[in-house]
Amino acid sequence: MNWTLSDTREAPSARTNRVTPRWLDVTRGNAPLIVSLPHTGTEIPSDYADDFVSPWIARLDTDWWVDCLYNFVSADLNATVVRTSISRSVIDVNRDPSGRPLYPGRPSTELCPTVTFDGSPLYKKGRAPHKNDIDRRRALYFDPYHAALAAEIARLKAMHQSVVLYDCHSIRSAIPRLFSGVLPELNIGTDDGISCGAGLAQLIVGLCTKSRRPYVLNGRFKGGWITRHYGSPVDGVHALQMELACRSYMREPSGPVSESNWPKMYDPNLARPISELLRLFLDACIQFADVPTSAADNKTHKEKL
Repeated sequence: MNWTLSDTREAPSARTNRVTPRWLDVTRGNAPLIVSLPHTGTEIPSDYADDFVSPWIARLDTDWWVDCLYNFVSADLNATVVRTSISRSVIDVNRDPSGRPLYPGRPSTELCPTVTFDGSPLYKKGRAPHKNDIDRRRALYFDPYHAALAAEIARLKAMHQSVVLYDCHSIRSAIPRLFSGVLPELNIGTDDGISCGAGLAQLIVGLCTKSRRPYVLNGRFKGGWITRHYGSPVDGVHALQMELACRSYMREPSGPVSESNWPKMYDPNLARPISELLRLFLDACIQFADVPTSAADNKTHKEKL
């Protein structure tokens, strides 16, 4: 598999009508739906490449092929897509920039991770990023990604009463350091009902039930920083995270992964059933946003308590 280093020069984008870094892809649509792809990137800027233990270790926890699963979004649904091609090991745009953990008391990874999900070091000894390095990466990669998300939310909110921000993820089915046992195939996160209206969660749960695939709502994954930061149903912004277990769309090894068996190449025929289900999820998101709702319907779980 060929890896690439990133080119961070800026260039005009015909799809965004503004200058954007080459690693940031913003494809605009006019439907009330934004699809966020924060962890599908594999590019390692040349400034950092030699610091990692290996290229494979640096990309081990990529959300492999999730961008392929959702490749219908722009053309078929007229939805907006925001994607970074920078690897999450350089900086994770789905972590709280303050450093506050998403799941206190449980193993996690930082804004600039230093270990893999399995707990293996990402960096050579003495080469992990320090505060100045982290601040620089945040300015270069984190802040522009979130400026793009915020701008697209504002643009679509000017056109629609409600907007759905759908954050796309995947993870290996079994990672003992992070969770016990095997994850369900479909893991829906709404920050325990705070980040989106109950009606939207019910629509997605209903489709999961009908699919007969194992799922959970707000189980191990309740939504990352993107979901929690932007989700504000009272303001008409409904955010949810969909975390797929990798076995739902690829031939995932049953035991430990190694450079010889991970990642498996993308097989569109194998992935087609889950991709078709994801299309139903996104159709439901658009339908939900298009239907006028009362203020009561948009109240968050926290406000109902």
